[in-house]
Amino acid sequence: MIEKEREYNASDIQILEGLEAVRKRPGMYIGSTGAKGLHHLVFEIVDNSIDEAVAGFCKKIEVTINQDNSVTVCDYGRGIPVDIHPVMGIPALEVILTTLHSGGKFGGSGYNISGGLHGVGLSVVNALSQRMEVHIKRDGHIYQQDYERGTPVSEIRIVGESKETGTSIRFFADEEIFEEIVYEREILLQRLRELSFLNRNLKISLSDKREEEEFYQEFQYSEGLKDFVAYINKNKEVVNEQPIYFEKKKGDVIVQVAIQYNNSYSENLYSFANNIRTQEGGTHEIGFKNGLTRVINDYAKRNNILKENDNNLSGEDIREGIAAIISVLVKDPQFEGQTKTKLGNTYIRGIVESILFEQVEDFLNENPPVARKLLDKAISARRAREAAKKARELTRRKNALESTALPGKLADCSNKDPAESELFIVEGDSAGGSAKQGRDRNYQAILPLRGKILNVEKARLDRVLSSEEIRNIITAMGTGIGEDFDIKKARYHKLFIMTDADVDGSHIRVLLLTFFYRYMKELIENGYLYIAQPPLYGLKRGKEIKYFYEDADLNDFLSQTEQKWSIQRYKGLGEMDPEQLWTTTMDAETRTVLQVTVEDAIKANDILSALMGDNVEPRREFIESNARYAANLDI
Repeated sequence: MIEKEREYNASDIQILEGLEAVRKRPGMYIGSTGAKGLHHLVFEIVDNSIDEAVAGFCKKIEVTINQDNSVTVCDYGRGIPVDIHPVMGIPALEVILTTLHSGGKFGGSGYNISGGLHGVGLSVVNALSQRMEVHIKRDGHIYQQDYERGTPVSEIRIVGESKETGTSIRFFADEEIFEEIVYEREILLQRLRELSFLNRNLKISLSDKREEEEFYQEFQYSEGLKDFVAYINKNKEVVNEQPIYFEKKKGDVIVQVAIQYNNSYSENLYSFANNIRTQEGGTHEIGFKNGLTRVINDYAKRNNILKENDNNLSGEDIREGIAAIISVLVKDPQFEGQTKTKLGNTYIRGIVESILFEQVEDFLNENPPVARKLLDKAISARRAREAAKKARELTRRKNALESTALPGKLADCSNKDPAESELFIVEGDSAGGSAKQGRDRNYQAILPLRGKILNVEKARLDRVLSSEEIRNIITAMGTGIGEDFDIKKARYHKLFIMTDADVDGSHIRVLLLTFFYRYMKELIENGYLYIAQPPLYGLKRGKEIKYFYEDADLNDFLSQTEQKWSIQRYKGLGEMDPEQLWTTTMDAETRTVLQVTVEDAIKANDILSALMGDNVEPRREFIESNARYAANLDI
C-alpha cells in the first residue's frame, strides 16, 4: 500500500471531455454488449474502489448481486466528493458520473496510483445503466443521488447520518444495451479473488441473493502474492517450498514479484499493472524474463554449475515449471487501449529487470540447495529442448503450397484463404470417412485421429513432438507451437474438435483442449477453436427424421406428441451416414457449435492441472464435487 496523502476534494477532479456516444457505441468502451461487457461494468466500479485501497484508504469492498438482478458495489474508502467543482459549478459526484475522462487521476492529487487509466469507469457504467443509485458516506452525512441512463434524475440530498465513510453504487444494466443480463458468479469470483491476492489484507466479498439460499464468499490474503502462487500450485508438487518474494520501490514505481517452481513442464506467468491483468504482457514482463534469465545464468557460471564455455540456458529452459506473479504500480501507466492488456512504459523494463536480478541473486546465494534444484530442472529442460529440436523441424512446412509437407491423413480443402477455411479434427477413421464424404470440399478439411493423443500435461516438448498424431495437428495448422507459434501462419481460422458423445470421446476432447491450451493458446484467444456438437438422438418416422442434442429437449418433445417414433442414440459419429453428419454437425447453416474461450487463464490452468496432472487427489476431489453435473455417461 502507498502512504496516505492529503484530503480528496472537488478541486482534485479534472475534466477532459463530456459524456458522448457511449450508448451508441458501447463496444468501444466495454469491449462488447455480451457477457464480457456486462461483467466489465462490475469490474469498472470495483476498480475505483481498489484505487481507494491502493491509496491506503479502504480495507473492505463488498459486491452484491441483488434479487432484482441489480449489482451493488460498496467500499469503505473516503467517499466520492460531493462539494461543488470549481470549474463545472456542479457537484463533483455529478461530474464523475456524467463526464468521460474525469476523476482524481489526471494530474489532480486524488490518486497517485490508479488502474482506471482513462477515467471512463463510473461514467460509462452510468451511461449503460437503466438506473443507478449512489450513496456517499462522508463528513458525517449519507448523501444520495439517482440517475437514469446517464442523466441525474434527482439532486444530491442528505438521507441520513453516519460516522463511516465510503461509496455504495447500485446499478441496473440497461436491457436496451445488453444482449442478456445474467451475471456469472464464477466470473466475478475469479476477478475478486485475484484482486484480493494483489492487495494484501484487503477484504473483498461477493454475495448472491438471486437464489433462495444466499451465497456468500469472502477473500482476504495476509501473504498476498505468496498466497497467489500457492493457489496456482495447489495441485502440483513444488520445487521451492518457500516462494521467492520481494516488494521494492524505485522512484514512483513499486514492483512486487512472487516465484514458486513446480514439477510440471508448463510456464504460468501472470503480470499486472496497477491491479489490471496485462494479458498481452508488456515492459514489466519483458524486464522480468530478462532479469531472471541473466541472474540464473550468472549464478550457474559463478558456481561452476555451467562451465565457462557452456552455452547459456535459454529463458524457456529457466521458466519451465514456473508459477510467477509480477505486479507493478505505476504513477502514469501507458496501456494499449481501454482494455489495458499491455503495458508500454519503456522505463519499467529496466526497473523490473534490475530489481529482480538483485533480489533473486540474494535468494540463490542464501539458499544453495534450492538454487541447485532450480538449476538442475533448467538444465534438464535444456536437454529436452535440444532433443526436441529435430522433432520440431518435422512440424514445419517448407512452403505453404507444398502439399507434400502436409500429413498424409489430412483431406485438405481446395480454398487457400485461411479466413474461409475450416479444419475438423475427427475421432477415428470411421467417422473421418463419413466426414470426408459429407463435407463441403471447397472450405472444409478433415484430419482423422487414431485413438487418444498424448497427455501433454505429463510430458516435455521432446516427447510431445515424438507423437505422430500431435505432429499431424501442428503441421496441418501450419502455425508451429510454443515460442515458434505464429498465428499469421494458421491455415484455417476455424478449428473444430469433433468426437463421439461418450466417455472416450470426452476424454479425447479434454486431451486435445489441454494440448491447445498449453502449446497453441493464441488459437483460443483469437477465437479459432470450437467444439462440434453432434446430436445425441435421432427420431425417425417414415422418411421424417428429427435430431435432439439434449435429453431435456427429447423428453419435452416425446411428452407432447402422440406419434410413435423410432429412437436411435448416437454413441459414435461413425453411426451417422455422411449426409446426416453434414446436416447435423458440419453445415454452417444448421450446426450447433461451442466456441472455446479462456476468460480466466488461472482458473483454466487450475482445472487442467487437477484433471490431467500427476496428483490423484485433486482429480478425485474435482470428480466428487462435479459428479452431479455429469450426463450421458456410457458405462
